[in-house]
Amino acid sequence: MQSTRDIRRRIRSVSSTAQITKAMQMVAASKMRKAQQAALAGRPFVQLLYRMQRELTTRLGEFSHPLLQVREIRKRAIILVAADKGLCGALNTNVFRLAAKYDPESTVFIAAGRRAAQFLARTRRQMVAEFSYSDAPRFPDAKAIAVFASDLFLKGEVDQVLLIATKFINTLMQEPRCLEYLPVGEIKGVKIPGVESEAELAADTSEVLFEPSPKALLGLFLPVYLNIYMYQVLLNAKASEHSARMVSMQNATESAEDLIRDLNLEYNKRRQGNITQELLEIAGGQAV
Repeated sequence: MQSTRDIRRRIRSVSSTAQITKAMQMVAASKMRKAQQAALAGRPFVQLLYRMQRELTTRLGEFSHPLLQVREIRKRAIILVAADKGLCGALNTNVFRLAAKYDPESTVFIAAGRRAAQFLARTRRQMVAEFSYSDAPRFPDAKAIAVFASDLFLKGEVDQVLLIATKFINTLMQEPRCLEYLPVGEIKGVKIPGVESEAELAADTSEVLFEPSPKALLGLFLPVYLNIYMYQVLLNAKASEHSARMVSMQNATESAEDLIRDLNLEYNKRRQGNITQELLEIAGGQAV
């Protein structure tokens, strides 16, 4: 049975923990608002670029581009985007669970974030590059990852590049997703507002004129599309991380406060019992 001194010591310990989690909750909340605004603000532009990409690549005719080349998949690369820190609930675990489904013998990984690199090292999966990105992702960070992945694909070292990251939906919901990055084409399993289906695009026989030429236009457009696509992925990942951490720290703070209330109640009961016992002993001594 715990003494009142042990209970007091535990109350102080839990109170210190609650102060830390409360401070982390407030920090995550301030970062979360900025990250969410950045992720949501970029979506209309990325959706427009994706719509342009689908219309352009569907109506190319016989012309092709190296970034559009579909090959038999003998080896693939996965860009694994995770958080730099923990204490964000199951966010990283859900992403790693998706990555673990792929055969490590035929898959190489590009890590974005310290937790992703740690997971790959722990599970002994082949990591060909590690990139970092800040709490406010910058476009050069995304471009570096996109260029490296594109080089792997263009050199024929991999036949497909996938993206495993978290999509921000709202503060309470973040969804891990595996998306096709290269070759450039339809993002399967995801419906983008305003983008026609493959059947509708194929049925459109209207003539399209590329100026100055399909080669020049796609040579400029596709790398920019991939860079911005990756940038939006990083923005979503960071918004998801801060949201998950804020909710996780809020739950931890509430749990600590509930525990403190229970401990205070137990302490008061124990203290009252000790006082009653002492009074009974005094009364017994006087009676004798």
